[in-house]
Amino acid sequence: MNKDIEQTRAGDQGDLGSREQQLLEGERLDDLMTKELQIIQSREVFSFSMDAVLLARFASIPPRGKVIDLCTGNGVIPLLLSTRTRAAIDGVEIQPRLADMAKRSVTLNNLDEQIQIIEGDLRTFPRTAGQGIYDAVTVNPPYMQTQTGDQNENEHYAIARHEIHCTLDEVVEASARLVRTGGKVSMVHRPNRLMDILESFRRWKLEPKRIRFVHPHAEAEANMLLIEAIRDGKPSVKLLPPLIVYTAEREYTDELKKLYYGSNGVWSDGQERKEEV
Repeated sequence: MNKDIEQTRAGDQGDLGSREQQLLEGERLDDLMTKELQIIQSREVFSFSMDAVLLARFASIPPRGKVIDLCTGNGVIPLLLSTRTRAAIDGVEIQPRLADMAKRSVTLNNLDEQIQIIEGDLRTFPRTAGQGIYDAVTVNPPYMQTQTGDQNENEHYAIARHEIHCTLDEVVEASARLVRTGGKVSMVHRPNRLMDILESFRRWKLEPKRIRFVHPHAEAEANMLLIEAIRDGKPSVKLLPPLIVYTAEREYTDELKKLYYGSNGVWSDGQERKEEV
């Protein structure tokens, strides 16, 4: 049941045959379980997981304007954000294969007028795109520093997991340059990098405003961190209640299910988020 929520094959769709014509060898269509969206994935490259979904639901996104997702991978976050906003959404991905998959997923879902996928390096992107032009930035960056983890894995997996093409500080710098004053930057990462994230945010004038830890179950340590900052904001941070993924029976919690199906910006306390400065 839980696997069906996280990634369900779209094999029962009536137009599956025509959509499969857009797939390359080794690719498949997965259902995003919201607004009939589907995404192209492959075992040969890094597929999206829970962290991307939670970031897409956690981030404060304007109803209109311009939004950018850095390290967009196969484009899952822009696709999910399109269910929450009418804003123009850009996604930047350095790996050509993943960028191509993301572009085809956008077309597959008839979202070309709202979402643009850009194959490029986030470190140089602000110089070509312009600074302060986005209202919100989301990013799910590589978690591991280059000297940690398995260095003998598939190249696509290694780039997605390790800071090979960008360090954490370079990701934060790019985010800070791209977002306007008062705009928001939302990131998902690992809790053991919290101090690095906070130091980098402050260095690039991003003031942390909301932090939420994600725990696999109530008795476990956090294994994910959601954080949001405001460009040139005033010091004041809220530690939100922890998000628990599994119940004691190893089923998804009610809140996790709600987030997967989409809550349109309303969290478990029932209060809509207010703008902060």
